[in-house]
Amino acid sequence: MVDQLTIAKRQTLQLASIMARRGASAACIGARLGLALPTRPGWVQSSALDVLGTGPGSWLALAEGAGPDWSDRLSVQLAGLASVSDQSGGTVVFRFAGPGARALLQSGVTLDLHPDNFGPGAAATTAIAHIGVVLWRTAEKAGFEVALFRSYKASFRHWIETSAAAQGLAFQAPEW
Repeated sequence: MVDQLTIAKRQTLQLASIMARRGASAACIGARLGLALPTRPGWVQSSALDVLGTGPGSWLALAEGAGPDWSDRLSVQLAGLASVSDQSGGTVVFRFAGPGARALLQSGVTLDLHPDNFGPGAAATTAIAHIGVVLWRTAEKAGFEVALFRSYKASFRHWIETSAAAQGLAFQAPEW
C-alpha cells in the first residue's frame, strides 16, 4: 500500500522573530500579544497569530495574510519588551499532511515524532538533511509544518523527493 502525502507551501504567511529584551518575561510579552507564549520549544495559536518557542527568550511569530507592514506593527506592539525582525522574505514554510507525513519527516530528523512524544503543540529547532529547520506539529492529526531559510528550499526539495521515493510515498508538492 502506498501512503499519501501532501505538501503545501504557505503562500501568504508573514513571519517575524521576537527576542525578549533583558528583564522582559514571556508572560509580559505574551500579555501584549494576547496569548501565553511557550517558555520552551512549543507552538501556540490564537485567531490572528501562531507563535513558536525557538529558544530561551526567542520566538518565531507567524500571521496569515497580515500584510507587508505586519512586523512593523508587531514591533510597535512589543516596544520596550522585545526586538522584532521581519523574516518573511528569507523564510519559507511548508505544511505536510496525510498518513505519510510523519514517516517522511521522521526519516530526516533525530527526534521521535510519534504522537505520544511529539503531539499537537510540540515544536523543535533541528536539522533535516543538514538543513536548519523549525519543525512543529499542527492541531491536525497528521499535520506538521517546517520553516527553513528560503535559500535551502531546492536542497530540501531534493531531500523530500529522494526520501519519499525510498519509502514508496506518493505525494503532491507545491510549486517550488
